Amino acid sequence: MKDVIVIKIGGSTFGSGDTTISDIIALQKKGLALVVVHGGGTTVTDWLKKMGAGTEFVRGERITDLTTLEIATAVLAGLVNKEITAAINLKSGKAVGISGVDGALIESKVKDASLGYVGSVEKVNMALLEALLKAGFVPVVSPISLYSIERPADAPLMLNVNGDPVAGDIAAALTAQRLVFLTDVPGISDKSGKIIARLPARQAQAMIAAGEISGGMVPKVNACLRALKTGSVARIIDGRKPHSLLHEIKTGEGGTTIVK
Repeated sequence: MKDVIVIKIGGSTFGSGDTTISDIIALQKKGLALVVVHGGGTTVTDWLKKMGAGTEFVRGERITDLTTLEIATAVLAGLVNKEITAAINLKSGKAVGISGVDGALIESKVKDASLGYVGSVEKVNMALLEALLKAGFVPVVSPISLYSIERPADAPLMLNVNGDPVAGDIAAALTAQRLVFLTDVPGISDKSGKIIARLPARQAQAMIAAGEISGGMVPKVNACLRALKTGSVARIIDGRKPHSLLHEIKTGEGGTTIVK
């Protein structure tokens, strides 16, 4: 599994002119083994509004009560996951949509009681991913995960887990060749706004501690640091550019590479 490329995509990188799906298919046809992990928080927020449910964030994470969990599960493991999977399959790719629940792929526990049913990744079980990859499919992974650790008897069976750590832990478990985050920014910037091409892990940790890396970029950087420990190349690039994924695999230029 060392040649696998793990790709994390978020809803903010998609649009009418997005080329991510066609890039995934082109790479698959070249014989590359890919795992796609997706988010979809904006779509969850939209559906919460449609259902008349409010939403609240603490330190960038959504407080997830039972109603929110049910809607997030329906949206992330259902609508968003199947739209991505369908788009790949309809354009002559080969993909299977799964969640962290399937095959007990991601075992989790409650991360912080104040956040409700928000989980942290505790264990990755690779059997299902390995079977799909060996069969030539792109696994498309929703981060809704199995609530299997320290779970009270009356608690839900699933937890809402951030897709960024899911991508990082999957990359680490696979000892993936590369972990690529397609984001809506050009990369990680320094204080002057200049993109940092190569960011050492210790400097990244210091920038998080100083608040220079903040918000949604923090879990992405932490996921990269996790993947680095097993030898993956960790990249944060601008997913809004046409064919950014193909360009990334071909040249590895642009954006930020986090290094040991």
